Amino acid sequence: MESLNAKEVESHNQFPQPEEPRRGTTFLKTCFNGLNALSGVGILSIPFALSQGGWLSLILLFLVAVLCWYTGLLLKRCMDSDPLIRSYPDIGEKAFGYKGRLVVSIFMYLELYLVAVEFLILEGDNLYKLFPNAGFKLAGLYIRGKTGFVLLTALVILPTTWLKSLGMLAYVSAGGVSASIILVGCVLWVGAVDGVGFHEDGVLLNWGGLPTTLSLFTFCYCGHAVFPTLCNSMKDRSQFSKVLLISFVTSTVTYGSMAVLGYLMYGEYLKSQVTLNLPVRKIGAKLAIYTTLVNPLTKYAVITAPIATAIEETFVFRDSRFLSILVRTVIVISTVVVALTIPFFGYVMAFTGAFLSVTVSMLLPCLCYLRIDKSARSFGLELVFIVGILMIGSFVGIIGYARSSWPNEALSLFRQLQARGPKTNDVTVLSVLSSCVWTCMPIVEAWMMPFLPFESMCIRDTQIWSAMIVGYATQGQVQKAISMFREIMRAKMQPDE
Repeated sequence: MESLNAKEVESHNQFPQPEEPRRGTTFLKTCFNGLNALSGVGILSIPFALSQGGWLSLILLFLVAVLCWYTGLLLKRCMDSDPLIRSYPDIGEKAFGYKGRLVVSIFMYLELYLVAVEFLILEGDNLYKLFPNAGFKLAGLYIRGKTGFVLLTALVILPTTWLKSLGMLAYVSAGGVSASIILVGCVLWVGAVDGVGFHEDGVLLNWGGLPTTLSLFTFCYCGHAVFPTLCNSMKDRSQFSKVLLISFVTSTVTYGSMAVLGYLMYGEYLKSQVTLNLPVRKIGAKLAIYTTLVNPLTKYAVITAPIATAIEETFVFRDSRFLSILVRTVIVISTVVVALTIPFFGYVMAFTGAFLSVTVSMLLPCLCYLRIDKSARSFGLELVFIVGILMIGSFVGIIGYARSSWPNEALSLFRQLQARGPKTNDVTVLSVLSSCVWTCMPIVEAWMMPFLPFESMCIRDTQIWSAMIVGYATQGQVQKAISMFREIMRAKMQPDE
């Protein structure tokens, strides 16, 4: 009997045992997290990007989507090369050793951290515009203004960061994806029902605005910093390629729809965010504006998850629930402090976002893949394609730097002048306004929009008009320059010295 049992045991051991199912996030939940990483606040600037390049620049949108999807696949291939790779820094170490890990970590975590800070700033600014006189009590102190809204936003976001499981965060991400879809629906409603219509012809191609268009399109698809984390969290990592395809196709359809709708509705008069063009008294417009407040709330936790995970893994008690909550709370507090203490941080983000996002999403995946896969270095179609991505990524990064250096100083000075309440026809105000439109139009519209203070001026002499027209014309915005010149004629302005 004992002999029989021994034989049964030996026979049983000869057959492969069923593997324990890998714990992790399901395919559908990972799709929501991936879509949430891609479908960001950039959807508001997509119509403006199309207005800068013209209808044919839609080709650039699909081209950028394909390039960024491919670099996402390159990250997946790098992870497949070694089962021990679990994060983006692991890929850097596999490719270039410790120095590679250090460089990738600096670029990746700095980008994610600064984007999280920018979400707080964006939410605080938007809430302040909607409720300028609102205030609330916190720990016995009465807080109002942007500071109060940044703190309030942080308190709302904080519980979502405690969700360590990406499977749980998928429900938050689903809210962000739904918000993007609702936003497109609201814009469609405003155009079709609220009387705006789709009557603008637009231009076929504007060569002068293509660099701006390419930059804005590229930034919309820069979600690669969280891709390795999402891939590693899946039950079946082999399905991540399908997740990337679904995420990029869906986000491209959403971006394309918003771009076409906005351009048909407002044409060359589009502002940096399409919500600034919407008639504020219409229900559809109000719903669109409130929906834009949801996006940062749903993305903050997903963006900061890789940072929190990296910090937690440095401790011995890495699985401690208390440690996880403590680390994530400290991250939120630190981003609040940065958002409130660094002056004009939003302007710095123009450069930082361009440089870091392009590096993490386009340059590093290509360089790491070429280093890890030796066969990819042999001359062929794949190598040509990768070199092309490196060239485009470098070009976009340079554009981001060039567009974000001097203008920030001019904008900072302009803000200081506004705070002191000078007369609108003072030479100093004219000089700063001129430098703004000369150095950074049309990108400056995304950060300060000099047309808004121009609109509010009670006295507009020919110098003020000339500053705006020259700024538009210098940066290739011929149609806007001509349109403003026609406004001069309608206003019956008389030329002076």
